[in-house]
Amino acid sequence: MNLINTSKDLEEACKILKKQKTIAIDCEFIREKTYYPIPCLIQVGYDQGAFLIDPLAKDMDFSLFAKLMQNKKILKVFHSGRQDIEIIYNLMGIIPCPIFDTQIAAQACGLGESVSYENLVRYYCGVELDKSCRLTNWQLRPLTTEQLEYAAGDVSYLIICYEKISSYLKENNREAWVNEEIEDLADISHYKVNPDNSWMRIRHNSHSIAFLNALKALAKWREERAIKQNISRQTIIKDDMLINIATAFPKNLNELKQVRGMRQDILKSVLATEMIEVLETLDKTKYDKTLRSQSKEKEVSLAPTQQSLYEILRLLLKIKSNEFGVVPHLISSEKNLRDFIKNPQNTNKLHSGWRYEIYGKYAELFCQGKMGVSYCPKTHNIIIKEF
Repeated sequence: MNLINTSKDLEEACKILKKQKTIAIDCEFIREKTYYPIPCLIQVGYDQGAFLIDPLAKDMDFSLFAKLMQNKKILKVFHSGRQDIEIIYNLMGIIPCPIFDTQIAAQACGLGESVSYENLVRYYCGVELDKSCRLTNWQLRPLTTEQLEYAAGDVSYLIICYEKISSYLKENNREAWVNEEIEDLADISHYKVNPDNSWMRIRHNSHSIAFLNALKALAKWREERAIKQNISRQTIIKDDMLINIATAFPKNLNELKQVRGMRQDILKSVLATEMIEVLETLDKTKYDKTLRSQSKEKEVSLAPTQQSLYEILRLLLKIKSNEFGVVPHLISSEKNLRDFIKNPQNTNKLHSGWRYEIYGKYAELFCQGKMGVSYCPKTHNIIIKEF
């Protein structure tokens, strides 16, 4: 366990890590009040130990480490790595490659949809990790011995877990089952901020063109403000209030006062003026009418007559996932299954590859009335039978 807090020491660490075939990566960070996570520690595990890199140390040069992260001869192993990759992207402007995520891969090993690192280490290594430092303030310096030991533990067993998971996937011909999910994890679009799309993450029930255009404009304004000030979106104004304002579409401050739940501190601040200015720029003759279809695409709704079929296919999905020892979500998301029912002619993940072989073809047969599901009270088994 080595604490790296100078560029020279990081350069020496990179020389050692460059010789590895596989390294494990984890990050400690704080994100309660900021837009961007504050990186507090980067842990890198390898077969002889771990390096703990301090990104808060003065004048740290990460150029060599960035090259290491993109060295295609070295596999970077994460566990639930989305936020770790985000930190590396924000800090260095790169996405690590190639990568492997043990939480994603564990879905194909019968270990559940979101198995924790603690449970993974217990299962594969028989070790109980001390998690007492998990919620400590990683931004404070100096870091304690207990914190450093905890941080090193987060990568010390990760390569062992990877090797055992990887062996299982190879032996059972399931490598392709997780490749698509891991490739998606490495998609740079997940880490690039686009304020124009920020409205898409806000849940609502309205498909009014005026509302959607107002919501998009307000969400973009909030996102840009949050980025500029590096504060959380909800600190500026919460989602439910943004929805109320977009619904009311106030034309002036007096109308803004009438919006349900409007707080006095917001009305007295520059936020109120800015939101009115944002709404004033919208011209109803130039509304973006494609927002309605974009909004509806977020969740595929089914007709009442299709809902029963969805419930049965969902049960079938559970049966087949249990049979193969994988989580249902790895085979199909709920949205994907709804789309499979609503648009049977469209290209769907369930129409090809391993998903088709273990589930999609059975779903197709059921939809065609060529297959049934029954229960045997003697054996307590679910029976899937073609007609």
